[in-house]
Amino acid sequence: MAENFFSILKTECICRHKPASLREVNEMIDRYIRFYSHERIQLKTGEAPPMRRLSA
Repeated sequence: MAENFFSILKTECICRHKPASLREVNEMIDRYIRFYSHERIQLKTGEAPPMRRLSA
């Protein structure tokens, strides 16, 4: 699972935007983790993770 996450992170975040500094990389990763954990629609369930947790 971790390998899949890091692959998606590199593909969708880092490779698209070419950060100029380490600070910018950290900010991008923080934003992406927040998106990945709270907003991203999961293909398996068709819902964002918080909605899935609330419906359980």
